[in-house]
Amino acid sequence: MTRSHDYRGAFGSDGTRNRVRREIPEVPAEAGLVVEDPASGFCGAVVAVSVRDVTLEDRHGSRRVFPLRPAAFLFEGAPATLVPPKRAPVGPARSASGSIKVQGHTARTARAARIWVEGLHDAELVERVWGHDLRVEGVVVEPMHGMDDLAVAVAGFGPGPGRRLGVLVDHLVEGSKETRAAAAVAGPDVLVTGHPYVDVWQAVKPSVVGIRAWPEVPKGTDWKTGVCAALRWGEPADGARRVLGAVHSFRDLEVPLINAVERLIDFVTS
Repeated sequence: MTRSHDYRGAFGSDGTRNRVRREIPEVPAEAGLVVEDPASGFCGAVVAVSVRDVTLEDRHGSRRVFPLRPAAFLFEGAPATLVPPKRAPVGPARSASGSIKVQGHTARTARAARIWVEGLHDAELVERVWGHDLRVEGVVVEPMHGMDDLAVAVAGFGPGPGRRLGVLVDHLVEGSKETRAAAAVAGPDVLVTGHPYVDVWQAVKPSVVGIRAWPEVPKGTDWKTGVCAALRWGEPADGARRVLGAVHSFRDLEVPLINAVERLIDFVTS
């Protein structure tokens, strides 16, 4: 039986055969893409790529480098041109606090305004995350070494327009001595805010320091001392190095502390 053929479009009006050019797709050489070099039969996954060549690794761990030539590879059984993948646009650099990092900036002269924190560990933690922002704004953070004489200290500072004072305190919850002290000094040029945690360490997410949760410490026991004993961290100084060394950005902190510090920076710079 004779099989009929449809030759429509195969020949031009002058009788010559029309040549159909196949489009060879360009395929981004993303890591893990499996292709074959038909000339050698080597088949492997992309492990590295440059503007000139691509490195493939086969299932045995052998690697070979091939030049990036047009239609030089087989992808899913069909010819393809491998091209370097497009890089995602690079956004502005971010500081540890998440703000846009000011490049080439030198610290401005310190403002008359200040932010006070309860102790050295609080100051170190704030500096670790918000240090860039504070230097850009010219804000100095100073430890108070306790809240017992807050009213006297605030009066001695002499807050006023252009000389605002922000105070960050631990355990700022209803009925606490910290809340009463905050109410006693509050004013248009003084803002006292904080977080609900007993100590600033507790405002660091437990997973950041490799624990499931911060241990319960009996009342009457120094919180840092009790935590270090429960976790076998040694002395509080050892614990401080462990906790502060684990914090790299605002993502390592609990939201109440982040909100409190951001609010204080906005207050003293407005």
